Amino acid sequence: MYPKKIQIIEIGPRDGFQNVKDFIPTDEKIKIIQGIIESGANRIQLTSFVSPKHIEQMKDAKIIIKHFLEKYKDKRFYALTPNYYGAKRAYESGLREITYVISVSEGHNKANVNRTLDESFAELEKIINDFPEILVNLDAATVFGCPFDGIVTLEQVVNYVERARKLGVKIVNLCDTIGVANPIQVKEIITTLLEKFPEIEFHIHIHDTRNMGMVNSLTAIEYGITNVQASIAGMGGCPFAPGASGNLSTEDFIYMLEKMNIETNINFEKLLEIAKYAKKTINGTYSGHHINIDTKLSCF
Repeated sequence: MYPKKIQIIEIGPRDGFQNVKDFIPTDEKIKIIQGIIESGANRIQLTSFVSPKHIEQMKDAKIIIKHFLEKYKDKRFYALTPNYYGAKRAYESGLREITYVISVSEGHNKANVNRTLDESFAELEKIINDFPEILVNLDAATVFGCPFDGIVTLEQVVNYVERARKLGVKIVNLCDTIGVANPIQVKEIITTLLEKFPEIEFHIHIHDTRNMGMVNSLTAIEYGITNVQASIAGMGGCPFAPGASGNLSTEDFIYMLEKMNIETNINFEKLLEIAKYAKKTINGTYSGHHINIDTKLSCF
């Protein structure tokens, strides 16, 4: 049974832009984000507080945050923070919501953020304790499979969420990092987690590696997920995870939901217009779903 309404979480300004090799002028980023907001989006991942040495694209994070926090008081803006220092910078910028990434699989966590799972959870606990005003979203990478460790079991996922719950995490984003999920697997994981952890708000983040983004996201909402992450023009993905590809296209997903009479509060025509503009603006620096970048990314 499908819900009557879905919350779309737009992640293009972070997960999409970070894949662009050449720096996108800050004014252009602001124009694209403004267009996303004007289409009706009210929850947006604006940027990432990572070191510019690793991802130069995010060097204007403070400027982006300041601009939109001052302009809009009724929107939920947040940023990705790969470590404690990033969380501190986000807090100092005025944000009171962040996302922090820990992989379910040890291999990907080590490759992505160069930490063991124990080290990442210890840092998460410190962030939660030191910044109690911040709402921490936990991005659970490699829920559906790992490019390094292979199969990720349901037991691993359940144990991971239990560990997060004990730290006080209220939001867990289930991420298909390399796009290997299938509808049966999505159903099994979601129904299990919703039954075991009714106090946690689960989100879904599906990559479209094998053109499975739409069907897996649709399966997720069929079985109880009401928060779906998507990226304008399908930009983004995880270049550091072998086999990863682009994100679920926001405009494609909204088009389908509209046809199914599922409400999103986003105007499809306005979003499509800004999606076309975004694609045109960064044409030449972004060439589709597969981007070659030599730096490690906080991706999921």
